[in-house]
Amino acid sequence: MHLLIPAAGMGRRMGSNRNKLLLSLLDRPLIAWTLEAADASREIRWIGLIGQPEDWPDFEAILAANPPNKPVQFIQGGSTRQESVYNGLQGLPPEATHVLIHDGARCLATPDLFDRCAEALRHCPGLIAAIPVKDTIKIVARDSQTIEQTPDRQQLWAAQTPQGFEVALLKQCHDRGKSQGWEVTDDAALFEKCDLPVQIVPGEETNLKVTTPMDLAIAEFILCQQRPELK
Repeated sequence: MHLLIPAAGMGRRMGSNRNKLLLSLLDRPLIAWTLEAADASREIRWIGLIGQPEDWPDFEAILAANPPNKPVQFIQGGSTRQESVYNGLQGLPPEATHVLIHDGARCLATPDLFDRCAEALRHCPGLIAAIPVKDTIKIVARDSQTIEQTPDRQQLWAAQTPQGFEVALLKQCHDRGKSQGWEVTDDAALFEKCDLPVQIVPGEETNLKVTTPMDLAIAEFILCQQRPELK
């Protein structure tokens, strides 16, 4: 299984003027925790790290401090996540038939989650890790800020990553999205726009995306609970 890790974003909501994945979580960069889990997965054989060239020296230092057992290739990112994944797909080895895509900011994903997604991808063209929504969700009118609808919570799932796809199909979806000017926040949305099925794989409650300083504090708490030796 091949893995792409988009890691080209900035940390504006984190209050940082640099790549948030280089911020420290228990004395290690965020991206180091993501790479450690991916490297420990038994299914993943190759990792593409999608970032901006100015971050590559830092990425190289992270890899040098904890050398992975699998090849890691740097791929230049774009101005959006969508562009970065497009570039990542072009950077896959020719033999890649299936790919997992995992946000670098989801640094608490476990090797087991990567493995379960990889195994499920053998039986469907596309999938996402996701968890059932616990809160009651309201659809609100943008102008009046009044509630328009309360959807059935039993049908609502919160999308996570990894997301996995057949490479040829995902490339076609990205090409179509580029030509049509579609702007999406994840690759599953491109699949949906192209009328392709996307399967759900149960995700992990602790697989949060670190976006704000509060997320960083929560991630530190979770890591300390999972690995008491880090306290």
